[in-house]
Amino acid sequence: MASILVYMDGGMAIRIEEGDHELIAAAQRGERRALDTFVRRHDGWVRQIVYATTGRPGLVDDVAQNVWSGVWQQIATLSEPARWRGWIYRLAKNAAIDAGRQNARERGRAVGLNGDDPATSASDPARRVAQSEEQQRVLRAIRGLPDHYREPFILRHLQDWSYSEIGEAMGLPVDTVETRLVRARRLLREALADIRGD
Repeated sequence: MASILVYMDGGMAIRIEEGDHELIAAAQRGERRALDTFVRRHDGWVRQIVYATTGRPGLVDDVAQNVWSGVWQQIATLSEPARWRGWIYRLAKNAAIDAGRQNARERGRAVGLNGDDPATSASDPARRVAQSEEQQRVLRAIRGLPDHYREPFILRHLQDWSYSEIGEAMGLPVDTVETRLVRARRLLREALADIRGD
């Protein structure tokens, strides 16, 4: 199957393949291999949605697994296979919100994109070395964006979604998406200037 779009996301090539909606349709007929192929293609952006929502790297694996399990269980309810992206986005977003709330109850505090997960930050020295100070500043600034600005920002600039795809997934008109992205960029510039002391 030929790739129709390739873009970079955090140093990783992501391919949007022809026939994704056909794989969804096959999975709706009960073909597990079709869904397995689909999951391998698109697990990366689902994981980023989970991380963008929870801010907890330690939750990403479990939540992503729950999302894909939910996709398999609910795939028959998707009436338009070609519109899979917004449907899976909503499943991932809701699963991440639920996991974040559960994690907050367990930790006894609110959870958001407000810091590193101590379980992962100390576990991989090579990863710590590879992450530059500038990248950490940018990540902190993105984490500090309000949810309604952070989500479209991540979908646009890390996932390369179009304004209409973001609008469809989030249930927003395209002009609202555009407005939120403009404000997110402005807030990000201001936050980075404050962090640098400019």
